[in-house]
Amino acid sequence: MVATASPAPVGNLSIGTTSFVGRRQERVEARRMLSGTRLLTLTGPGGVGKTRLAQQVADEVRRAFPDGVWFVDLTVLRDPELLGETVAATFGLRDDTTGPAARLAEYLADKRLLLVLDNCEHLLDECARLVGGLLPAAPGVRVLATSRHVLRVVGEQVLPVPPLPVPEPRSVDGAESSDDAVALFADRAARVLPGFEVTSTNRATVVHICRQLDGIPLAIELAAVRLRSLPLDTLRAKLADRFHVLATGDRAVAPRQRTLAAAIDWGFELCSPQERLLWARLSVFAGGFDLEAAEEVCSGDGIDRGEVLDLLAGLVEKSIVTHQDPNGRRSRYAMLETLRQYGRQKLAAGGAEAAIRARHRDHYQRLAEQVRTEYFSPRETEWFAQLRSEHANLRVALEFCLREPGQARGALQIAAHLRGYWIAEGCLREGVRWLRQALALDTEPSVSRLRALWSCGFLALLLGYRDTPLEMLAEAEALAHRLNHPRSFADLAWVTGVARYFHGHKEESFRLQREALEQYRKLGDDAGASNALLHMAIAAFVNDDPRAAELGAESLAICDAHGAQWSKAYPLWIVGMTAWRDGDHGRAIDLLQEAVERFRTVRDLTGISLCLHGLAWAAGASGRHAWAARLLGATQPIWRLSGAAMPREAIRGIFDERCVAAGRAALGRDTFDAGYAEGSGYGEDAAVACALERPAGDPEHRDRRDATEPAGPADPAARLTRREWEIAELVAQGLSTRKIAERLVIAPRTVDTHVENMLTKLGFNSRARIAAWVSQQEAEPGVR
Repeated sequence: MVATASPAPVGNLSIGTTSFVGRRQERVEARRMLSGTRLLTLTGPGGVGKTRLAQQVADEVRRAFPDGVWFVDLTVLRDPELLGETVAATFGLRDDTTGPAARLAEYLADKRLLLVLDNCEHLLDECARLVGGLLPAAPGVRVLATSRHVLRVVGEQVLPVPPLPVPEPRSVDGAESSDDAVALFADRAARVLPGFEVTSTNRATVVHICRQLDGIPLAIELAAVRLRSLPLDTLRAKLADRFHVLATGDRAVAPRQRTLAAAIDWGFELCSPQERLLWARLSVFAGGFDLEAAEEVCSGDGIDRGEVLDLLAGLVEKSIVTHQDPNGRRSRYAMLETLRQYGRQKLAAGGAEAAIRARHRDHYQRLAEQVRTEYFSPRETEWFAQLRSEHANLRVALEFCLREPGQARGALQIAAHLRGYWIAEGCLREGVRWLRQALALDTEPSVSRLRALWSCGFLALLLGYRDTPLEMLAEAEALAHRLNHPRSFADLAWVTGVARYFHGHKEESFRLQREALEQYRKLGDDAGASNALLHMAIAAFVNDDPRAAELGAESLAICDAHGAQWSKAYPLWIVGMTAWRDGDHGRAIDLLQEAVERFRTVRDLTGISLCLHGLAWAAGASGRHAWAARLLGATQPIWRLSGAAMPREAIRGIFDERCVAAGRAALGRDTFDAGYAEGSGYGEDAAVACALERPAGDPEHRDRRDATEPAGPADPAARLTRREWEIAELVAQGLSTRKIAERLVIAPRTVDTHVENMLTKLGFNSRARIAAWVSQQEAEPGVR
């Protein structure tokens, strides 16, 4: 019996000589899209692997096309008028008087085939006209195109081709898909260096190389070729100059694929002069940017502000810039680091780099100042989210200030304005580092230096430094007197009070916070007043002073009046702690869980850690020892992530020990310790989930609107705080809001907030009803 060979595939598609690695998701998606559309365009930047993906997908769907798969490489075609002839020649069609488009339409009319048009970006209009004419004339034909730019033909579907996924730097065993870039490097390296393998010894270096190259397949392949002459570690170091290092002498490769620079040059040439200019200027951004930033930094000297949006859209369509989350409230744009580095070279060559970097610094300095002045508001969480997305740009701005002579004051201002962000984000060391560098460079007396001194001292205090914060605060106090800056006296009283608290001087801390409170009120600074009240409440709580709950509630009321959602979390925490101390464990859990939810919105790990302790104590006190064990365990990794050593040491101790002892007695040492160990292994998300869980059989949450009200008898009089009683009596005397504020040395807005709280608690709708009620209460002996 004679074996018969399988018939040769119809068409001219050939697969590359090297193996195809990864892209499983893109291959599946491309096949799915091709089954439902007649024109699919694969888009992406140069070197991302569009051609190889198109070849692989075409080979995988070959059986669906009895008349074959036909591949047309347009790379070397420069004359647009020859496009039709080039495609016709692929099918062996001879020239005649009808013209190539007509010949193609006639020939393909009854064919069922896949036409692959590779590298269309420099012939966009001609490709669009050709495809737009062929598809109606040849219903059995489908087109798979690759281009850095969409064709804009009716019915076209687009599949963006991203770089290969790269594992996180610290991952040991990445998921299969996230190892695609590493697998490609290993495959290509083994071809030039037989026996090469990715091992536990070299994996970190390989991952770093792949990340450095953005997972771009062309760059990875060119880097692997360099292993012929460079050790792996040397290659990693040399990639700082990637455009010089990444080149191949393989003559079988198209010229623009022989070097990374040539591949990007091709895309640069396809841009208009203004798009090239914008590309270069956008290179100053790190980690992305929004439209407002692009307009402020990149406009002028050849680009009008109103032109930036359209030029940016052009770069997005050409796959130079990616549009991230276009449906978000504040959509962002980004460039691959390789494209950014290319743009930086062009910017430097153009001679305007210093001016553009100065504009970049100015923009982010204004952002930091705006956050400082507006954070205590309903936009608080929004500001923190924006700062997180702009973290890399803020670093670039700070680096510019420190590098350029005479610009260090800008770094003082930016780093000090970001004090709250450094704390919430767990970047205390970074904040201290920037501030110290700036303070060392700008030593002239100024309000900026004054604010930077005490901000740096405060951050250093949270990190657990003992002497440095006090030295900085002493220098700041001397400078405040020298400059006679009233606001700084209030700030220094507050931060010095915090320092005295952490050094064990609770009563002095309370006195300093009260002094700060009085000064903030004179300045009309509600944010400062709320903060001082919070720290007075903390000091009172530690000293078993019954004023803690009232002070915390007053701080909370100011936050509510301003809609400051993150700032509100800290008063919620201390009021929750007082509820635990007073034995109202259910209310304590409600308050602390609400605080966790608010801390989570800005990823404030210090606040979350504090709440984990309080929740553990309340859980243990209410008999939920297994939950308490996991909560206490979870404090360990979250404190480490926060970097705040001093608050950690201040809260740990006797109550943790009592919670552990009670839990071990109730559950047994092994069971409790196993729960603690489980919590110790939690990451951030798991710890928050643990904090917010309600144990089986636990009643539903009480209405959070009532959680901050003192628990107690049904008698409304017993539910008023001491401060509310004071204000109620003054209302009964006929005093206005302004007069009450002056009498009690508090903000008028705080008076109104207390009055609103009383109206709610008492069920009244006017101040006159409060006045009448007070008179009635005073007529009854023993009411208070």
